[in-house]
Amino acid sequence: MAEDAIRAVGLTKVFRDFWNRPKARAVNEIDFTVKEGEVVGLLGPNGSGKSTTVKMILGLLYPTAGQLTVLGKAPRAVETKREIGYLPEESYLYKYLTAEETLDFFGALFNLSRVERRKRIDQLLDMVGLAHARHRRVGEFSKGMARRIGLAQAMINDPSLLIFDEPTSGLDPLGCREVKDLIMELKKRGKTVLITSHLLSDVEDICDRVVILYGGKVRAQGSLNELLTVSDSTRIITPTLPQDAMSKVLAILRENLKGEEFVMDHPRRTLEEFFLDVIATAKKDSVETSGALGGGIAEYLSAAEDKESAVIESLIGADEPVREQPKAEDVAAALASELKAAQEQRVAELTADESAPKVDKDEAKVKADAEALKAADAKLDDLLKNR
Repeated sequence: MAEDAIRAVGLTKVFRDFWNRPKARAVNEIDFTVKEGEVVGLLGPNGSGKSTTVKMILGLLYPTAGQLTVLGKAPRAVETKREIGYLPEESYLYKYLTAEETLDFFGALFNLSRVERRKRIDQLLDMVGLAHARHRRVGEFSKGMARRIGLAQAMINDPSLLIFDEPTSGLDPLGCREVKDLIMELKKRGKTVLITSHLLSDVEDICDRVVILYGGKVRAQGSLNELLTVSDSTRIITPTLPQDAMSKVLAILRENLKGEEFVMDHPRRTLEEFFLDVIATAKKDSVETSGALGGGIAEYLSAAEDKESAVIESLIGADEPVREQPKAEDVAAALASELKAAQEQRVAELTADESAPKVDKDEAKVKADAEALKAADAKLDDLLKNR
């Protein structure tokens, strides 16, 4: 049986004013659980307590009352934070860093090795479709591109629990579909995902269960099948029937329904399905666009049971060795050697010119140039000896 990734019992948060008087009860004794490997939607209108609940899960706020455990530990424990990836509603990133530098920075915060950071950065940028913009500053990104790099930073540490706040905000329909596919792939790899979103169609597509908040309380929770199935009506979908068969079906329905109304129509695709079909056709015709995500999920995003072995293998079997940067002293010596060789060649040329027949040359100027080069050469030798 799956363990609880998040467990809240009687969770309450009361905000107080300057004189410590209760000002607002943002969350009021809520109970809910999120099982490991589930995708759960946390829903509710603005002011319902979603953001406060997420902040308590992240350890950014202390609960006033109740119990809350995340991955079996206290939310504020360092071990807990190490296993969480978070995408806020707005991606707060350093605008003067490039996409590559941004991911490297967050990877360093999790104490990842340089080799592992480089490997993960390449995979993540390809996964979110930003490989072409890896050297562009984040401040130059559009909202959709900033959202993509935010998704990448949330996964740099290969977390067990991912919390996405409006993950498809700012993305085009193709990007939305690919983010939803990404979340489903994360679920297959054993990740737990908690999503807050106002786009109910997105939640319906990918979530196993939903928790609906209003006024700081849980008003409904359960699987989508439990909550959305209409038990007092039946829908039958068949291929197109011949006219005589259709007449027989209608006759049977009228006889059994005894005057009650019924509806017969043709199935209709959603606009999203039609849009994605058009894009798929364009892709077959080799029409490219920079708005799409990249080539599948990053390989390093492992399931919980094989995370340790995957990290060890990646460190042992790195594709490329880390290249040593040349020392500054070696570079200076090499440049000095090249300069000295060029000066010696020039002095030799000038000396040879002195023994040749003079053709409208200023002999004094030639000798002065030769002496100047010899003096410069002597100074360079002194510098190299004293270095």
